[in-house]
Amino acid sequence: MIIVTGATGQLGRLAVEHLLARVPAERVGVSVREPGKAQDLADRGVRVRQGDFDDPASLAYAFEGAARVLIVSGPADAAPHRTAIEAARDAGAGRVLYTSHMGANPASPFLPMPSHAETEQDLRASGMPFTALRNGFYADTIVRVIGQGLRSGEIVAPADGPVSWTAHTDLAEAAAVALTEEGRLDGVTPPLTGPEALDLADIAAIASELTGREVVRVTVPDDEWVAGMVARGIPEAQARFMLGMYEASRQGEFAEVGPALGDLLGRKPTAFRDVLAAALAT
Repeated sequence: MIIVTGATGQLGRLAVEHLLARVPAERVGVSVREPGKAQDLADRGVRVRQGDFDDPASLAYAFEGAARVLIVSGPADAAPHRTAIEAARDAGAGRVLYTSHMGANPASPFLPMPSHAETEQDLRASGMPFTALRNGFYADTIVRVIGQGLRSGEIVAPADGPVSWTAHTDLAEAAAVALTEEGRLDGVTPPLTGPEALDLADIAAIASELTGREVVRVTVPDDEWVAGMVARGIPEAQARFMLGMYEASRQGEFAEVGPALGDLLGRKPTAFRDVLAAALAT
């Protein structure tokens, strides 16, 4: 059985949908904190069990009979992921897959990246066959970040660098391929990225074209941006967490564009323009 964690979240749910297009429902199980939110999957024949990374006993139940387990990464903390890896090993899974990040780096200023790097090390130390899917930066992240700017006509943010924004559905499909096709991906993958790297000036230009209204990029100093976020009611710790994303992008941590995702999907990955156009249409 193939087990997917976090199947009520965006990436996990999409991964399940792509799996169901490839294998019978009775071969798919999900581990979720709130099984009621996955009732529609149960109605389609998917095995739904309660599982929580903070509760190893629940994972033993949720992972029972697993041949492969996809661990969808959560918050910037490696400890829960380590618990899930151990549970997959104890359940006898033949391979564990983890949604890592192209920027996984113990020295990154963006806190999730050291966590991903630590989890990759835990995978190596587990003794299990593993796949660390080094996903490109989710395109939906920046769509949410620039939402206010699209309304006001000004994308106000700290200095940034190019990022290879990547569509959730492409990464979910890649995970489904890796879960179902033996030998496609082993160990730490190359970056699984969208087709181009864009900075916020590029995104402002695309937004202007799509909306027919001028959207300009306004760069502000880091501390001024943090102060502005705090003035809008964002806790300072959260604002500085978000600042780390810009700091890392300035260092080029998310700029690589590679062929691995397209090779895996057998088609060109979705362009950021198409992700933003779809978001604007909803």
